[in-house]
Amino acid sequence: MSRCMFRGFHAPSLAWGLLLLAALLLAVPARAAIPIERWTHASGARVYLVASPSIPMLDVQMDFDGGSRRDPAAQAGLASATAGLLSGGVRALGDLPALDENQLSEAWLDLGAQFGAQVSSDRFSVSLRSLTEPDLLERAVALAARQLSAPAWPVRVWQRDRERMLAALKEAENRPGTIASRRFARAVYGDHPYGYQTDAASLNAIEVADMQAFFRRHVVACRAQVVLVGAIDRARATRIVDQLVLAVAPHGCAPLPDMPAVQPLAQAVDERIPFAAAQAQVLIGQPGVARDDPDFFPLFVGNYILGGGGFVSRLTTEVREKRGLSYSVYSYFSPGRHAGAFQIGLTTRPDQAAKAVDVARGVLRRFVEQGPTETEVRAAREFLVNGFALRIDSNRKLLDNVANIAWNGLPLDYLDTWTQRVEQVSAADIRRAFARVLQPDRMVTVVVGAQP
Repeated sequence: MSRCMFRGFHAPSLAWGLLLLAALLLAVPARAAIPIERWTHASGARVYLVASPSIPMLDVQMDFDGGSRRDPAAQAGLASATAGLLSGGVRALGDLPALDENQLSEAWLDLGAQFGAQVSSDRFSVSLRSLTEPDLLERAVALAARQLSAPAWPVRVWQRDRERMLAALKEAENRPGTIASRRFARAVYGDHPYGYQTDAASLNAIEVADMQAFFRRHVVACRAQVVLVGAIDRARATRIVDQLVLAVAPHGCAPLPDMPAVQPLAQAVDERIPFAAAQAQVLIGQPGVARDDPDFFPLFVGNYILGGGGFVSRLTTEVREKRGLSYSVYSYFSPGRHAGAFQIGLTTRPDQAAKAVDVARGVLRRFVEQGPTETEVRAAREFLVNGFALRIDSNRKLLDNVANIAWNGLPLDYLDTWTQRVEQVSAADIRRAFARVLQPDRMVTVVVGAQP
């Protein structure tokens, strides 16, 4: 994951800082309707615009089908490495001189703007944030387009960054949490790309030429989605999209191979890994659902009751409050293009690990068999509905939500109907959905730090 870093003090940066303060004080209010304009660019890119004039700021995000699920198995980490090296500099272009990584960072600093690239399991994303003062925005978009069209791909920077990543991996592999997460992902996902693990061998197998090829294949205009949220109109948005899409249009549009589905577990997996640590790390779970699952809302509301609601969740009540087995315990679904994991996690004393696992499993089993009570469902719905405004109270949050709508093919009125969908979830819906999706007796359990 890569983001531009900024330092120093310049006039645009001062304006940017003052505007950030204004953004905190004048957060975008929730509205009864959030108008999302959608159109298709001539290149095939899908464009989504939310005009938000309350703050003179623009957030842009471009998403591509180039997340870590597209990594070759022997080069796990390729997508993330590619995103990171985008900030390594730009080549000379016409009358514009080349910029190394420091000069590029200074150029963004002088504009008081931000540009970066990030990778998730499914998406390769680039994002731009700028003030909408015409001259500043024009130059920020031009620099972003240049960074996309003419990255320098400096070998020296990659060799340095790879050494840093290798050192960080070596250190992380001595942490029980890292060991637990890796073993859990391997057991849940098997050979599916969601379970690929970046390690020393895969990093050492990545060269700059591999990044260039990955970028040209995946960061292409025809499969792009562009989301803009800020104080601009459609005409201005169209000009911005034209520049950004043109920067990646030459990459072509070769079809990508279909990805396999995440396979359900054939049987329970139980791994107890000795580790000298004050706390044992416990993960329990299985493949869950994809984002387009029709029971998304019952699972979402039900998980709040089970383990997503903090101190009011059943897991916290049974594991922490009644028995003192863990300071914190949680559960969540991570739906993506494919079935992401359902996961319960907690930490506990090594001598209590077996008991904590039994209690957590028991809570889950009863929840799947019996479902929640009507009182729990009413409280969950009320909390989630009342907190909805906080999900869209800034440009950045609104951008994230609209990008998710676009990526997952959700209806344009999704945010307008979100509270209605939550309010419609019943106890029976939750019980049915959990019984369909989860198999408590066929789950992965990983305990790192368990006593022999």
